Amino acid sequence: MQPYIYNGDYIRCAPFGRSRLYGIDAPEMPGACRPGRNCVPGDPYDSRDNLRALVAKGNIMCRQLDTDRYGQPVLQCWNEDGDLSCQQVEAGQVVPRYGRLECPPSYQSRSPK
Repeated sequence: MQPYIYNGDYIRCAPFGRSRLYGIDAPEMPGACRPGRNCVPGDPYDSRDNLRALVAKGNIMCRQLDTDRYGQPVLQCWNEDGDLSCQQVEAGQVVPRYGRLECPPSYQSRSPK
């Protein structure tokens, strides 16, 4: 079964259920940025669609690294090209946050477009 992608840092897949990708923060979907929160700038649909394209390549593997403050698993996931969080950073679709994301030197931390 293909993982479900809601936005650029959210993935739902067996056996973990609703989960966050480790070390990144994506632009929020309209209406999802809570008052007082400093939300990531950028296009949430582009971020989501980029992650969907990465997942569509198939052979997604995940492991749970942590649990967030809402009780959701925090996952490290990868495809044949590498870590999905790092690929999202490299594409400029998310910002590194909430951890110590370690990406190969070719992955540059860039702000979303």
